Amino acid sequence: MSLTDTYTLKNGVEIPVVGFGTWQSTDEEAEKSVLWALEAGYRHIDTAAAYKNETGVGRGIKKSGLNREEIFITTKLSNQEHGYEEAKKAIQDSLDKLDTDYIDLYIIHWPNPIKYRDNWKEANAQSWRAMEEAVEAGKIRAIGVSNFHPHHLEALAETAKIEPTLNQILLNPSDMQTEVVKYNQVHDIVSEAYSPLGTGKIFEVEELKELAAKYNKSIAQLVLRWSLQHGFLPLPKSVHEERVHENADIFDFEIEEEDMKKIDSLKGRAGSAQDPDQTSF
Repeated sequence: MSLTDTYTLKNGVEIPVVGFGTWQSTDEEAEKSVLWALEAGYRHIDTAAAYKNETGVGRGIKKSGLNREEIFITTKLSNQEHGYEEAKKAIQDSLDKLDTDYIDLYIIHWPNPIKYRDNWKEANAQSWRAMEEAVEAGKIRAIGVSNFHPHHLEALAETAKIEPTLNQILLNPSDMQTEVVKYNQVHDIVSEAYSPLGTGKIFEVEELKELAAKYNKSIAQLVLRWSLQHGFLPLPKSVHEERVHENADIFDFEIEEEDMKKIDSLKGRAGSAQDPDQTSF
């Protein structure tokens, strides 16, 4: 297994098993870190309209000199742009900022933003219709969701012509979101792990320090390997070049089953996912 190995989405599109995250990165940081990531062997870059760094991500990709087809790009619909016309415009805006002809994976970032709380089902359905049309037009290769719980996915299924291929959720040893992951598995939806290293608190967990020492790896490497062994698709992020490389070095060891269970038992030790129906944004 390596950074270029892939999962196959239900529509046949292949997605690299580890992605590089850019949340909380400025345009300048995103440009630099994306370039480092591509030099380190990553071929899957994740951004979002809400991150306000799509331009920097696009510049980093261009500077790498790699062919566009070699790189898998994900971006997301912001909470301010749900609805048919809004999503159509948002997709084009992302294409322009990324300076690309197509997006590999386009995602609804949150299912129930405060702006659409009174009619979130209809807003998602209309956004999805615009996304489906963009797939038909060749502007998007696959569509998915983020932070969706089973009831959001069930509501989407009522009108969707194309099924979601992936659900990007907070997933780490502190919150495994078992119910959501189980639903994803049953419906052949890839569970993609954002904040796979949790908050900074995860690095203070004694059990993880001990296990990392046992495998002669960093805590970050241990937890990313744990994510892969669960069949998740982790999205580590860093704006430090040495960490970008370190987080890619997770393919030369395997965590024993007993140790996997120890890591599974760390629920609540380093924060948990927000309730998407209660967010204030």
